[in-house]
Amino acid sequence: MDFIDLKTQYSALRESINARIQRVLDHGQYVMGPEVKELEDRLAAWTGARHCIAVASGTEALLIALLALEVKQGDEVVTTPFTFAATAEMIALIGAKPVFVDVEEDTANIDVSRLEAAITPRTRAIMPVSLYGQPADMDEINAIAARHKLPVIEDAAQSFGATYKGRKSCNLSTIGCTSFFPSKPLGCYGDGGALFTSDDALAKAMREIRVHGQEGRYRHTRIGVGGRMDSIQCAVVLAKLDRFEWEVRQRAEIGAHYDALLAPSVKTLKVRPDRTSVYAQYTVRVAERARFEQELKARGIPSAVHYPLSLHQQPAYAAGYVGQSFPVSERLAREVISLPMHADLDEGAQQNIVGAVREVALPGGKRI
Repeated sequence: MDFIDLKTQYSALRESINARIQRVLDHGQYVMGPEVKELEDRLAAWTGARHCIAVASGTEALLIALLALEVKQGDEVVTTPFTFAATAEMIALIGAKPVFVDVEEDTANIDVSRLEAAITPRTRAIMPVSLYGQPADMDEINAIAARHKLPVIEDAAQSFGATYKGRKSCNLSTIGCTSFFPSKPLGCYGDGGALFTSDDALAKAMREIRVHGQEGRYRHTRIGVGGRMDSIQCAVVLAKLDRFEWEVRQRAEIGAHYDALLAPSVKTLKVRPDRTSVYAQYTVRVAERARFEQELKARGIPSAVHYPLSLHQQPAYAAGYVGQSFPVSERLAREVISLPMHADLDEGAQQNIVGAVREVALPGGKRI
């Protein structure tokens, strides 16, 4: 059994993907070819944002967003410690300081009730993460940001396709950033990502930063990066978009089915009633994770841990957070484990997974 089954997805889209890639090979515009603009237009339409800028990765999207907002050395950006390293990594890379706010027990997203206390005169942005595919409390975050005149960057690397109060993730704040890494709900066959905004000035800045700060050919008006998304990767995402709405529905159904079947056996994370999740991961919590993981493996069920250490505990960051504790993040890091999740997960496979989880999680009828 595959943790994420990209082979079945490719089989369903083989003709479209192959034709799209062949078109790039035929015209030979491998960098900034017509597929880039076509993808940007379709993604902007999908989210409702005025602008989409395709970039080299989700990590690059975060970096470009911070550069466009002119976050610099000595500034602070408020974010969550329970996320992939890229969130804090890009803040630290430009010399700013990630200021962490603990997360909610039931969603693993940033705890808005703790957010305002973390804002200081050095704060230049707030960067919530839409973890596991579910947006954070974006209205409340935006309201706090507005009071302090701060921009909000949604790290939506895991949530493209999700909704919040009827609005699409990536179009919920000043800037939205997503990733098209192959394992994402909408993935390419390498690295790729995108930025979204309805601010014309920010869009112009981010487009220039993406190509080494060029306003025009060899006219560099700002410091930039080589952050373009390849035409072939754009072609892959364009082909996958034709099936994406169906995949989003499938993910929601599979996630809801997991919830119903697993709630008596393990702790499940919750999706708020005013939003949806695209379940980039389907993640549960268990007290004896190492044993649980090994016994699932023995039964042929793959799993993964997203994430085993909070960022303030990671060696690269720990020195800056001595004496600080984020107990919910730390507890989640000890307990979370993700089960197979993809749009092509059929009912029989899901029943096998659920049966194994129940068998492992309830030895003698007791939840671990």
